[in-house]
Amino acid sequence: MIAVACAMVLDALLGEPKWLWDRLPHPAVVMGRGVGALERRLNTRTRANGVVTVCILVVVAACLGLVLMALPGWGAEVILGAMLLAQKSLVQHVQAVGDALRLSLGDARRAVAMIVGRDVSALDEAGVARSAIESAAENLSDGVIAPVFWFAVAGLPGLLVYKVVNTADSMIGYRTERYENFGWAAAKLDDVLNWVPARITALLIWALGPVRAPLRAIAADAALHRSPNAGWPEAAIAPGLGVALSGPRSYEGVMQDFPWVYAAGRKDAGPDDIDQAVRRLWGVWGLTLIGVVSVGLVFALL
Repeated sequence: MIAVACAMVLDALLGEPKWLWDRLPHPAVVMGRGVGALERRLNTRTRANGVVTVCILVVVAACLGLVLMALPGWGAEVILGAMLLAQKSLVQHVQAVGDALRLSLGDARRAVAMIVGRDVSALDEAGVARSAIESAAENLSDGVIAPVFWFAVAGLPGLLVYKVVNTADSMIGYRTERYENFGWAAAKLDDVLNWVPARITALLIWALGPVRAPLRAIAADAALHRSPNAGWPEAAIAPGLGVALSGPRSYEGVMQDFPWVYAAGRKDAGPDDIDQAVRRLWGVWGLTLIGVVSVGLVFALL
């Protein structure tokens, strides 16, 4: 637990140093290259080969984690852990959207395009702000809380397995002709690994207040989301900000009529709401760090 806490603090302080990643490939980039290589060799558009691919990725990641954990000291765990957490970079990307929105809609669209996968060309100011807040909530779960959770539960093997599965899902977990079957295993395993962290994230956001919707209302709103996990942090953050999230949006030029999460909220979100969302990101990070340290102390005293 000490290594997890140290990695969280190191990530929060340093984030993603550009000078380093301009010279070396980021571990997530290396994972992506591995996923891409396996996809090129094994993608026969069958579920069986997709399962084989995920098994290879999981075994390699777990074995690498075990080897690194066998090294003396906590250095490898802390450094690699910090590299694979995304608190500071998430905050910077989300805050950049709010700052850009205060300058011009065009700047804001370019900033939000870096963190969302939807069409941004037709987004108005409120649409840009809602998109940034949705991305903040979802990525808080799968970029911070889930890695911390699996790091705490299973050490470096757990962290590396989670990250490689999450990377695979982001690359091949799509319902397209090419990936519908091959990416099925990656998408399903990613859902499983994110199930508990997504709900923990929602509880942490809810605990921060100051406006707390009933937990049953959060659960009901989360169930409206197309993802079994992403809806939870979105449904928790929306009432606190008083903003309706999700709703209709465009993907690849096709308008999708998704339901609103917290439909009673305002739909005219703006940069001030993004600022509040960023404060929630840091609040959840702080609560998580306190939880990690507390659990570590309990285990140390047993």
